[in-house]
Amino acid sequence: MDLGLTNRTVIVTGASGGIGRHIARGFAAEGADVVITYRNSRSDAEQVAKEIGDRTLLIGYDLSDPAAPTALVKQVLDWTGRIDVLVNNAVNWGADGLPQGHFEDAPDDYWLPVLRANIEGALRLTRTVAPVLRERRWGRLVHVSSSVAEDGMPSGEYYGAAKAALHGFSKSAAIGLGRDGDILSNVVMPGLTRTDRNTEITDAFGDHYSALAPIGRLLDAAEVAGAVVYLGSAANTGITGQVIRVTGGA
Repeated sequence: MDLGLTNRTVIVTGASGGIGRHIARGFAAEGADVVITYRNSRSDAEQVAKEIGDRTLLIGYDLSDPAAPTALVKQVLDWTGRIDVLVNNAVNWGADGLPQGHFEDAPDDYWLPVLRANIEGALRLTRTVAPVLRERRWGRLVHVSSSVAEDGMPSGEYYGAAKAALHGFSKSAAIGLGRDGDILSNVVMPGLTRTDRNTEITDAFGDHYSALAPIGRLLDAAEVAGAVVYLGSAANTGITGQVIRVTGGA
């Protein structure tokens, strides 16, 4: 199937590893020019670029920086003159990862940044990209969420709240943007997924979540990426405003 991505410009935030790495690879394999954003590890981002070829642009990007979206969009437009697809994949787990103990005991300097970075970061970048999509009257937005938003998880209260908010935003954005062209907005919601960065977690909890899935196993990052690439492509002509569970049926 021709996904209609040749020469389109795709931004994938948080693409230096995990699911984002496979999303970037998937779009590149379809002929797209891919913007790889990273927060800390440029070397990991460079490795992804090496894997997928020359049609890549690496940009350092901090999800929590209000000025970052404007700078990012300017660099992308200077590079190819267009933006066709935005994949909001970057995530901020907080300075020390998931909090321990009761959620109400988490200090403000933990939970407020988790909410603000994960909600405001995705919304700010989408707001900055939206005028470009409206001008071209074509675009695809794919927001990568988490099954924590619907299924819950101990210590995931604030992260789950942020991702659930993203669902509500995407639904309304699909309506507003769809009036101005062939512009679609969807959420992909993975469950626990095997990536190159979470082997400790999947080794510890993989059997539990595999038992919940009809297919009897965890998905890997490439399988989740496939759904993202399709929803972000020209082959997707009518799926919008949806939250797509990519969890192996769990």
